[in-house]
Amino acid sequence: MGCFSCFDSKEEEKLNPQKDRRDDRKEVHLTAPSNISRLSSGADRLKTRSINGSKREFLGLKDAPDVQIAAHTFTFRELAAATSNFRPESFIGEGGFGRVYKGRLPSGQVVAVKQLDRNGLQGNREFLVEVLMLSLLHHPNLVNLIGYCADGDQRLLVYEFMPLGSLEDHLHDLPPDKEPLDWNTRMKIAAGAAKGLEYLHDKANPPVIYRDFKSSNILLEENFFPKLSDFGLAKLGPTGDKSHVSTRVMGTYGYCAPEYAMTGQLTVKSDVYSFGVVFLELITGRKAIDSTMPQGEQNLVAWARPLFNDRRKFAKLADPRLQGQFPMRGLYQALAVASMCIQEQAPARPLIGDVVTALSYLANQVDDKRNKDDRGGRICRNEDGAGGGSGRKWPDLDGGSEKEDSPRETARMLNRDLDRERAVAEAKMWGENWREKRRQNAQGSFDGTNG
Repeated sequence: MGCFSCFDSKEEEKLNPQKDRRDDRKEVHLTAPSNISRLSSGADRLKTRSINGSKREFLGLKDAPDVQIAAHTFTFRELAAATSNFRPESFIGEGGFGRVYKGRLPSGQVVAVKQLDRNGLQGNREFLVEVLMLSLLHHPNLVNLIGYCADGDQRLLVYEFMPLGSLEDHLHDLPPDKEPLDWNTRMKIAAGAAKGLEYLHDKANPPVIYRDFKSSNILLEENFFPKLSDFGLAKLGPTGDKSHVSTRVMGTYGYCAPEYAMTGQLTVKSDVYSFGVVFLELITGRKAIDSTMPQGEQNLVAWARPLFNDRRKFAKLADPRLQGQFPMRGLYQALAVASMCIQEQAPARPLIGDVVTALSYLANQVDDKRNKDDRGGRICRNEDGAGGGSGRKWPDLDGGSEKEDSPRETARMLNRDLDRERAVAEAKMWGENWREKRRQNAQGSFDGTNG
């Protein structure tokens, strides 16, 4: 049995109120332990405590006695109609939660409907966490939750539809007629996904640890704009002087940080490791775990780590489908970021904010260098002719000639650029804070004179 026991009719009434409906939006209270149905067995009581604990845990997000969730609620009949009764033609994917269908609401809005598989790996607790997380957390790089259904024993989630599918769809097992992602798009996807993580780690209070960062959970809007999805395994991070959260080991093999997999001790640096694995997927085009590869190459991290130590092998790490169309210096810098993210020791990994700074810089540099190259930049071939083949040689960041870049030199150069970008960002932040304080002071003076 892979799921928790279902809510009773009282729970359904609270999740699907039919009275006082205003534009189909409700405020749903998800804090009272009495909302969970009484369960007879000891195992079920344990599951109930787990669900209730997750509810109480999320109170910290609002620092209030009640968490009020404003979201659309749907009946099962409404979602069945939206998806043409969940016909195979509407099926668009499947994950740990269950099957996903494309639907259209009466308003004309196209949506993705996820239906809980009651025999699957995730259950009511993950359903509740997903509703809470996506109702309370909002960022351009997080998928939007439109609503949910808790009709009888049915559990469904309704999201905005992401027309380009997942990052995994564009990296692995591509059909012959599908164009691979170009380098610039890959860097922008990585930068956007990192911004979503940065919001969870640095802006949410308390911080949220995503815990299931992988390429299949990065969905793509038009123009390959990335959004993180599937928050059923998310966990509130440590607060105060605590360094980690101890929890059961969940996630996907190949993406889990080693210290979390071994001890169950979860930190934001666990997400940084998972990000590093996905970033390696973007760079190399390889899967995190691929049993079809030769022995010794099936685990992406284990295969890539030795290659970081030899600059002459860097080009072999680039996705062959790029056909050499990438900036060599950009590749070196991207590999430096990836290598720092997948460090064995969690303290050695960078904070996600520094990763965002580095990747935003790299994504912007690609555009700048392309413009310079079109005005007369050099075209060179990679010296070993392997992996990357031939490609563009764009001017160096500092305008000088190309150096013999070791991983240490690449990291040093990256840190130099990070310091410069961070200084600029801090100056902008100071200016914004100063203007905000002036605005608040002016508003306070106005209120005082009109009180």
